[in-house]
Amino acid sequence: MLTNKRSGRTRLFTRLLTTIVGVLAVMASLPALASAAPVTIIPGLPPIEIPGAPTTPKPKPKPKAPKTTTPEKPASPAIPNVKTSTGWIALAQDSTHQITWWHNGEVVKTMPISMGTNDHPTPNGVYYTDEKYRDMYMDSSTYGVPIDSAEGYRTYVEYATRMSSDGIFIHAAPWSVAQQGKSNASHGCINISTANGKWVFDTIPRNTPIVVRGTVGGKYDGN
Repeated sequence: MLTNKRSGRTRLFTRLLTTIVGVLAVMASLPALASAAPVTIIPGLPPIEIPGAPTTPKPKPKPKAPKTTTPEKPASPAIPNVKTSTGWIALAQDSTHQITWWHNGEVVKTMPISMGTNDHPTPNGVYYTDEKYRDMYMDSSTYGVPIDSAEGYRTYVEYATRMSSDGIFIHAAPWSVAQQGKSNASHGCINISTANGKWVFDTIPRNTPIVVRGTVGGKYDGN
C-alpha cells in the first residue's frame, strides 16, 4: 500500500511538472500569449506566476497643457453723438480719468488725464479746440483770482490747446503725471503728459469737439 501511494504521488507530481513545462513552452512560442499578464491558472491548483513573463506597461498620463490667461483689453467707450467738421472727436471721462480720440469713427488713441478738482471742477459738455500755444503762462488773475492769493497761480505750461474762452485748456502737465489716470488735480484744465500734449498739439485740428462727461461740475455753457 505504501508503495502504491508513493507511486501515485510521483505520477501526480510528474503530471504537474509536465503541465507547467507545457505552459512555459506555449508562452515562449506565442508572442500574443507572452504579452499577457504573468498569472497562469491550472485546473485544480491555485494560480501561479510564470517567472520572466512580460507585462503590458500602463500608459503614461499625458501632461496637462498649462493654462494661459490673456488679460482682456478694456472695451472702448461709445463714440459721442456730436457733429465734427474735422473727422476727430474726443471724450474725456471723469469715471475712468481717460480721454479717447476717434478719427472717422475709429479709436486712434487713449490717454490718462487729470481734470479739475471738486473745488475747481471741469464743467460737463461739448468743447471745441481753438488756438494753440507751444508754451505759455497760465495766470489765475485772468479770471479774477490774484496770483498771490491762496488759490492764485502763475504756471508755465507747454503744448496748450484752448478748449474754451474762459481759460480751459488741454495741456502738458508733467507735475500731475502721478494723478493722471487716477484722480483730479487741476484748476479745471485737462492735464496730460508732455508726450501726449505734444501729440494733441501736433495732431488735433482746430474746431475739434471734446466732450467732457461725468464730473461734479455743472454744464458748460459754450463760452
